Amino acid sequence: MRLTTSDADRFIRENKHKLRPDYRLNYHLMSEFGWMNDPNGFVQYKGLYHLFYQHHPYEPVWGPMHWGHAVSRDLVKWEYLPVALAPDTEFDRDGCFSGSAIAKDGKLALMYTGHVVTGPDKDRDYKQSQGIAFSEDGVVFEKWEGNPVIGYDRMPEGVSRKDFRDPKVFVREGQYYAVLGSNDAKGNGLVLLYRSDDLKSWTFVNVLLESDGRFGDNWECPDLFPLGDKDVFMLSPQRMPAQGEEYRNLHSTMAVTGKFDLPSGRFRPERYAQVDHGFDFYAPQSALDEKGRRIVIGWMDMWESDMPTQRDGHGWAGAMSLPREALLKDGRIVYRPVEEIESYRGNPCRLSEFELDGERGIDAFGDSYELHAVFEAGRASAFGLKLRTGEGAGGPEETVLSYRTSDGLLRLNRDRSGIGPGGERRAAIPLSDGHLALRIFVDKSSVEVFAGDGEVVMTARIYPGEASQGIKLFSEGPCRVVSFRKWDIR
Repeated sequence: MRLTTSDADRFIRENKHKLRPDYRLNYHLMSEFGWMNDPNGFVQYKGLYHLFYQHHPYEPVWGPMHWGHAVSRDLVKWEYLPVALAPDTEFDRDGCFSGSAIAKDGKLALMYTGHVVTGPDKDRDYKQSQGIAFSEDGVVFEKWEGNPVIGYDRMPEGVSRKDFRDPKVFVREGQYYAVLGSNDAKGNGLVLLYRSDDLKSWTFVNVLLESDGRFGDNWECPDLFPLGDKDVFMLSPQRMPAQGEEYRNLHSTMAVTGKFDLPSGRFRPERYAQVDHGFDFYAPQSALDEKGRRIVIGWMDMWESDMPTQRDGHGWAGAMSLPREALLKDGRIVYRPVEEIESYRGNPCRLSEFELDGERGIDAFGDSYELHAVFEAGRASAFGLKLRTGEGAGGPEETVLSYRTSDGLLRLNRDRSGIGPGGERRAAIPLSDGHLALRIFVDKSSVEVFAGDGEVVMTARIYPGEASQGIKLFSEGPCRVVSFRKWDIR
């Protein structure tokens, strides 16, 4: 039985009233019902931001992949549109996997991976090729009858015969290019570059970049774009070994700055950096908007991690991160929340400068807010914030953000954050003239931390009880809170 977009839309319409609201986010995009993972087709088209996403509409678990679809005028409030793609043709019968969007001749084109299971073990027996679909209105899409546009015979020698996915399309010097994730079938991830004049006929150019043994056994969700005077190659390496405090998740995100040599189709790397240092950020995709901003958004969850909303009748799982503007600063990428979020601030709370030594509760609380705090370290050995504090069903709850001056590491700890997974992530960030600035976004079941000028970002899903809405500041030794501001976000 082939699944259609109409079947998916009807099921969502008839079942979305069953969702439990406990952990539904207020200002992040989630699926309307069912499962969500990778962002796809992130693009601004005819004045609207379009974001598609990997979607299993029938259950809150991974399943035959569809493309969900939402639009926004400001990257904060999203409107759901009909499901854009379903696995309803021969080349994509077992899933419409990740891809991208591009405008061509007034139409919106989606390029994506068709997934076909070829044997009894769905995790090992499969093949993948690339297809395309077009829309006149950006809502209803028709798959091209000539799919696949990059078939199984277009894979170069020396690369995996199976892992061949996630096309990201862009234009350089009047021609279309696509980067595709793969590996060398020997334990090293790599990305392939293809070129086209019309989006339908593609020629292999070169291996854009490959792992030297340090960066995972398969590369997913590649992206390639200019930023300032550099080029950026962004990717999601799978099963990448940890490097000190970095890349501690099962799968990671990386941004490589350098130069893309168009004639040779090769990328010359200069600097490798982790995109997000938290628990829950994967498969980011970028878009260039009409303001000239490079906006990045990622899946705000992680594979093989417990997701409490998959059970107990919640009916959904997965969310997108807050969209972030990527900027080049002193040769490195920094990430800042899009400025549009400031329009949703309300109920402001501001504290004047004060000394801190020990723990102090704040006469402000909530579960969906933005918080700014600037600490002057002084003689403190550690300082920070405790968020979503209170008594939960299993005892005291808190999500702890702390900085230790002895090692210069910012820590995000969710061991007592509620019913979800625990753990701690750490990221190095130096003090700036003895100060640390933190900009934090809490939204029901998520927390995103932007440290310094956006040099470090840490994202985590948390699942505290409804009553855990307190905020505390603390220090071990005397320090100064130079600034504290909070706004509810609704």
